[in-house]
Amino acid sequence: MAQHVQLDRRDGIAHITLARPERLNAVDFEMGTQYREACVAATSDPTTRAVLITAEGPAFCAGGDVLMMAGAGFTGADVTSSAQVINEGIVALVGSEVPVVAAARGAVAGGGIGLLLAADYVVAGHDLRVAGRYADVGLTPDLGVSTLLTRAIGERRALELLLTPRELDAQTAVAWGFAAESADNPDARALEVARAWASGASTAFGRAKRLVRASAQRDFATSLDDEAHSIGAAFDRDEAQQRIQAFAAASAARAAAR
Repeated sequence: MAQHVQLDRRDGIAHITLARPERLNAVDFEMGTQYREACVAATSDPTTRAVLITAEGPAFCAGGDVLMMAGAGFTGADVTSSAQVINEGIVALVGSEVPVVAAARGAVAGGGIGLLLAADYVVAGHDLRVAGRYADVGLTPDLGVSTLLTRAIGERRALELLLTPRELDAQTAVAWGFAAESADNPDARALEVARAWASGASTAFGRAKRLVRASAQRDFATSLDDEAHSIGAAFDRDEAQQRIQAFAAASAARAAAR
């Protein structure tokens, strides 16, 4: 069986690579299962301090493999089942307390938008092109696109991207909030971000990510209570105590030098 989604663990970083470049990393049923397994393994490993997602070839992900779907014998039930498998991987990333960064170059279309926006921080290559493309083949958004895209860029812009031929280039993707930044070498920049998380206050980064992700699904009072308990728990960790003491010492030294 070809391995179209690869998982490599090193120095606290779980690196997931989409590796079907000959099909622009379009996801077939087999690749969807591999994606779920990689995401679940990465986020359930207690040694993972950051997740990095990249893709081989000239495109991040062209969405679902429409040519495969056109093959004889597949039904809507098969497509639904495959989407639900991939959804488990997306939920693992979005719902985890591990920060996730992704690098994207070239085409990002259809369900590839959902795979990309499952990351908390997106670095775009200057050649990025984002398009909905679902209606081109008579299909509807899947893999979290209707939710994650709307949260990232707002309802009106999400509708524009999904209901028209509009494409986002890298500059517009950053301006709209689809991506955090663009870079000449997005893979290298995303690795830099992942290393900063992994070598820093990783638990605090992860819990901040969880608080933000969860806020859209609950009332304000619940979020406030979760924040209060979370910051108290963080304060008791060595990770915070060491940094607080270092900050206090540095502040005292600056005051004494005046």
